Amino acid sequence: MAYDAKKIYYRFDDHLSRLVLDYEASRQISSESESLYHGLPTDPYDEGLFEEHNVKRGLRNADGSGVVAGLTRISDVHGYNKVDGKVVPDQGKLTLRGYSIEDLVNNAQAENRYGYEEVAYLLITGSLPNKEELDGFCERLGAFRHLSDEYVKEFPMTTVSSSIMNVLQRAVLLLYAFDAEPDVITPEHEIDVAISMLARLPRIAAFAHMASVAKLRGSEVHVPHPTPGLSTAETILQVLRGGMAFTRDEAMLLDVMLMLHAEHGGGNNSTFACRVLSSSATDPYSAYAAAIGSLKGPRHGGANAKVVSMHEDIRAHVSNWEDEDEVAAYLGKILDKQAFDGTGLIYGMGHAVYTLSDPRAEVCRRYARSLAAKKDLGEEFALIERIERLAPQVMRDHGMTKPICANIDLYTGFIYKMLGVPETLFTPLFAVARMAGWSAHRMEELFCAHRIIRPAYRPVIEPLEYKPLADR
Repeated sequence: MAYDAKKIYYRFDDHLSRLVLDYEASRQISSESESLYHGLPTDPYDEGLFEEHNVKRGLRNADGSGVVAGLTRISDVHGYNKVDGKVVPDQGKLTLRGYSIEDLVNNAQAENRYGYEEVAYLLITGSLPNKEELDGFCERLGAFRHLSDEYVKEFPMTTVSSSIMNVLQRAVLLLYAFDAEPDVITPEHEIDVAISMLARLPRIAAFAHMASVAKLRGSEVHVPHPTPGLSTAETILQVLRGGMAFTRDEAMLLDVMLMLHAEHGGGNNSTFACRVLSSSATDPYSAYAAAIGSLKGPRHGGANAKVVSMHEDIRAHVSNWEDEDEVAAYLGKILDKQAFDGTGLIYGMGHAVYTLSDPRAEVCRRYARSLAAKKDLGEEFALIERIERLAPQVMRDHGMTKPICANIDLYTGFIYKMLGVPETLFTPLFAVARMAGWSAHRMEELFCAHRIIRPAYRPVIEPLEYKPLADR
């Protein structure tokens, strides 16, 4: 199946240019309208106000630990212990339904089979499948991978965007229109929608990327028909490579990345967003689209691309990658906002929960080292390890007091680059993988919590007397 990208995008670009011109004209209606922009409150609140009113900023306690907002049987993200009310750093552990992420990854790899589907089944149902159950689950995913002709006819126009994450949101919302009973909330319907998302989102993300490439080339968009029996990782690579032009080792490594990103607790921003919307009993498509919108943010899922850019910047400005003093000095410049993007952040270092180690980063490091050796990229990998080792001390020298460890983002972008995954797909692949966790948390919120999430905000405003329009 193919579409003329030139025709599709010409129509959109013409419409977009008119929108931009209309926007510029609106700014010139009257000088008084400028108060709309100058009157916008942008000054941050005084830090003392948050303490005075006992506000848990970011739903976090003063010691950095998260405010407990619910109960879950889905996963445990462990990075510290609370002893006598104080946070005591501990080695990081991630367990899904009671199973450690290392065991799930290592056993699938040891048996030379893809593991993401097993993890998705575990998250959704609460138990590991036997072979018959896993085969049946994979067969159902395969049956759902096809995108109907009616959907595909609408989808090309929705691919027009500077962000594939934005495309994914609209693609998910569009699926609502192709569901005969989209607002029905029953366990059976929720399972069906979850399987539909797990099956279709990988192809939608890869197709969106190919459509953006076709736009640049002025060529047609080819949508390969799904091949029965392919894993999620293979399905992604099939669309990206235009067929089966990938090795099993590449697909197995991408499968590991999907497993590591499948779930990470109910408190992370995108999962919590999914739970907030689900608590209102809205449809699943709205809840999943909201989660994707959250993950798009650079403070959340968008960080992996930032890490890649930062590594490129360090390689360009550090003359001797093996000179630890030179590397540390440049990291100090980054913290001082004198280098890289001026934010003062070393991306890939630090986490809201993990203190001494991120178990996902430990797994990533092992696979990154192996692949880098095969691709003759050992020096680049050694530099990343050097950043991981030096950054905590540099950050402490700059006043950081909390324990700092590498998070998964330090290595994921490097691995994706070695796999030939385009940077525009880094965060979308995160969303593809996390759909398993989002669906599990949505169903737990719907069927176990039974209460709309409604936190309070403390008002810090003074009462004012209303003045008639003529007296203002």
